[in-house]
Amino acid sequence: MENPFFSVFQTNPCLFLDQRSNFIACLLIFFSLTCSFSPSYEYDSLDPYANVTITWDFLVENGDTFDVRVSLYNFQLFRHVELPGWKLGWSWKGDEVIWSMWGAEATQQGNCSKYIGKELPHCCEKKPVIVDLMPGAPYKLQVANCCKGGVLSSMRQDPANYGAAFQMNIGKSAGKGVDSKMPANFTLGLPGYTCSDPFQVSPTKFSKDGGRRWTQVLETWNMTCVYSQFRSSPAPGCCVSLSSFYNSTIVPCPQCSCGCQGIEGTKCVESGETPSVLQLPHEHYTAEVEPLVRCSQHMCPIRVHWHVKQSYTQYWRVKITITNLNFAKNYSQWSLVVLHPNLRNITQVFSFNYSPLNQYGHINDTGMFWGIQFYNDLILTSGERGNVQTEMLLQKDSEIFTFREGWAFPRRILFNGDECVMPPPDQYPRLPNEAHRAMAMAATFKVLFFFSLCILITEEFSR
Repeated sequence: MENPFFSVFQTNPCLFLDQRSNFIACLLIFFSLTCSFSPSYEYDSLDPYANVTITWDFLVENGDTFDVRVSLYNFQLFRHVELPGWKLGWSWKGDEVIWSMWGAEATQQGNCSKYIGKELPHCCEKKPVIVDLMPGAPYKLQVANCCKGGVLSSMRQDPANYGAAFQMNIGKSAGKGVDSKMPANFTLGLPGYTCSDPFQVSPTKFSKDGGRRWTQVLETWNMTCVYSQFRSSPAPGCCVSLSSFYNSTIVPCPQCSCGCQGIEGTKCVESGETPSVLQLPHEHYTAEVEPLVRCSQHMCPIRVHWHVKQSYTQYWRVKITITNLNFAKNYSQWSLVVLHPNLRNITQVFSFNYSPLNQYGHINDTGMFWGIQFYNDLILTSGERGNVQTEMLLQKDSEIFTFREGWAFPRRILFNGDECVMPPPDQYPRLPNEAHRAMAMAATFKVLFFFSLCILITEEFSR
């Protein structure tokens, strides 16, 4: 009997090859997708040690209760925690309760009906959620380093305000051992952050008497929380446009960088239109506000424009403009990170603060920009004043400097720690002679192709 598989292969061998190719392609796609879901996406090469560390110090035991001090440290160079701020959560292992709290408060008291007395516990929730007190809280409720509304500055931008702390008096769980004091399942309540399990470290020490004596807590446990832009949002939040003095072309943000018009659920405001009903959050809002952006081909709330402005004998000048296209949010304590090889020769920045991020020794190609306090550290909502800008002067490095092949444009740009969508390199503004050369090469190719085609046709007819 004839093998049906062999008969199909004989009649149409290409069909077998196509099926085999499709199968291999499916395998490649499958493996690429499975490999892409690796924990490595939480690693940022521009800030390889970035994390938010939570420290849990057991200060003293008082019979049925114990005092705990919790500290949060933002060990991220350029990513800050903005309003509405952190919301620290965990799960008790037993029936612990929070009797008193200073420097922060639980969002819910919970069911405390089993406690009879003049004073109920501050929180009886199995999974409490703790928020920072606002600035100006009553003095009797404050502790050192508290009351910032949940905002944590980045280490490079404001090293005096990258930490927060609060203190609690906790009622012990009945019938539980010492090992069960430490809760589990910590969360920061911030998009994109995931926290590790608690791990015990050396007890925190405190200096006394001018450093002549040191005291320490009973136990110290740490948790580290890392950020992933992939987890934070399914779409980017900013894009980059480019222009230069040597080319009239303005390269816009790539189409659908942050979203596309016409997709179900997408809202935007047309140019010249004022939203009829727009309920902006009050000053101390408790939840992140969904962006309401101006209608555009990119649909991004933030656009960063890089303009190569001028060239001198030994220097060149760049203008950076950050535009807020979001009607629902001001951006306070914003930051911009730029990767460009000539930043190692930056001479002057005129209207922003600047600090290099040389995380790899002699490699100095990354820098952080942020606003000057009380001048441009706040980017207002979309409108006439919803932008900030600066110019910077860079010295030409004879070893690497060129205006060719888009070298003058940045390699990466991050706004508030999130990667912005860049235009493809083949669309970068080119030098005029490069454009003419490219057109000439294209024309030459067309001519050669035409003559080759004519020769082939002539030979075919001559047969």
